[in-house]
Amino acid sequence: MASGMDRVPGVGAATPVEAGKPTASGPRLLPQLRSALRARHYSRATERAYVLWVRRLVRFHGMRHPNELGPEEITAFLTDLAERGRVSASTQTQALSAILFLYRSVLRRDLGWLDGLVRAKAPERLPVVLTRQEVVAVLDAMEGTSRLAAHLLYGSGLRLMECLTLRVKDVEFEKGQLTVRRGKGGKDRVTMLPRVVERDLRAHLEGVKVQHLEDVRRGVAVPLPEALERKAKGMAVAWPWWWVFPAGRRYVPPGRARAREWRMYLHPTVIQRSVTQAGKRAGLTHRVTCHTFRHSFATHLLEDGYDIRTVQELLGHRSVTTTMIYTHVLNRGGLGVRSPLDRR
Repeated sequence: MASGMDRVPGVGAATPVEAGKPTASGPRLLPQLRSALRARHYSRATERAYVLWVRRLVRFHGMRHPNELGPEEITAFLTDLAERGRVSASTQTQALSAILFLYRSVLRRDLGWLDGLVRAKAPERLPVVLTRQEVVAVLDAMEGTSRLAAHLLYGSGLRLMECLTLRVKDVEFEKGQLTVRRGKGGKDRVTMLPRVVERDLRAHLEGVKVQHLEDVRRGVAVPLPEALERKAKGMAVAWPWWWVFPAGRRYVPPGRARAREWRMYLHPTVIQRSVTQAGKRAGLTHRVTCHTFRHSFATHLLEDGYDIRTVQELLGHRSVTTTMIYTHVLNRGGLGVRSPLDRR
């Protein structure tokens, strides 16, 4: 059954067959939005989020097409998110980004200034940082692939998805480094590969290589970035392009029963659950997440005396201001100042 969104002319589609079919008012909106995002190499996660916000905007205004809406209607929607929906500041900002992208890149309209917009208040929270002893306790409470991934989250300062989307070619044992491809903001960067995990990582890749050979025999491939699969089909089965952390099951794209099977990367919830449970087993009173390892990585580097610009580059922060938050959780104080009480 088609949803209400699907019945709005030019927005959705009644059936998958009609998804790209133009209406009397022009091509359908959501396929246009997806095409514009993919042409600019936005991630699939961002694509899903932007489509969701456009759908919510249309529903909020009684299934009216976005071309019929103006700054007042957009402001009303975003303000409602803050006041009635009580969304976080980052969520409201994502909704605003999605709408601005829709109007600027798809509808070719300038919304101008959104007067009267009530912005969700961003809470001033310091990141949860583990002590070095707590990091060891959590890692020791883990095992297998999750433990190896957690070592890279802390030892290399990776975000979870940066870790799970590593490919074999991104691991350079000789140089002791990892290359992060298309991290947050679409940027590549280089970070260190901890020597302590080298033996376990090599052993892990030997097991992955066995799976890879069997997958190649079965015709299974891995998805490639952008248009590489069409340009160089052999890369989709090449060992350098294989995931470091492949999923246990093969994947067939929905609606394509005869399509080639894919081997995707490990699902993030596998690591997330393992880390949270390990924190409990280690007896920690605060909740431990995958990102806690990244916070701890940055803080411990600053404690060791590394300059903040170096830490910024390793984390892939666009601005040093983002990295500065870690100076406020150092044991010695935000500016390296000792308490006068400690001078007694």
